[in-house]
Amino acid sequence: MTTPTDNAEARVARMIRVDQAGEYGAARIYAGQLAVLDKGPAAEAIRRMAETEQRHLHDFDRVLLARRVRPTALSPLWHVAGYALGATTALMGPKAAMACTEAVEEVIVGHYARQEAVLGADDPELRGLIENAREDEAEHARTAIESGAREAPCHGPLTAAIRAGTRLAIWLSERV
Repeated sequence: MTTPTDNAEARVARMIRVDQAGEYGAARIYAGQLAVLDKGPAAEAIRRMAETEQRHLHDFDRVLLARRVRPTALSPLWHVAGYALGATTALMGPKAAMACTEAVEEVIVGHYARQEAVLGADDPELRGLIENAREDEAEHARTAIESGAREAPCHGPLTAAIRAGTRLAIWLSERV
């Protein structure tokens, strides 16, 4: 028989699983972008954002291990897909790389905000990690926009596709 506590624990485990997967995917996107864009203002901005994502990944890895939450089984897919998305958008140019960041972070900021609302005052450690990550991701989106994301070729269709893929990755990583 399932108890309310079991449901709360399962919900928190899903949050940790998907957040760790998302930070891993973000790190891979930036790795792909930096493999293509190694110089210039966009590369410097991407390096700074990548450092933040590595810190988030470290934090969520720590929580995942401490709470004995299984990671998503899709990590090998996110390893390849994240890198490919990053490299592909960077090959389209620095503004397209920034449009990728804008699209991903827009979805993630909303995702983290919903998680904060669900947690409420419960689990202040996890809520604090999520809140800090949300603030950093919002800053990444602002940086991307200030760096010309909206001037990218095919900005509308490109960001729509990336937002849809990000939402799908979230849905899958919570479950698989």
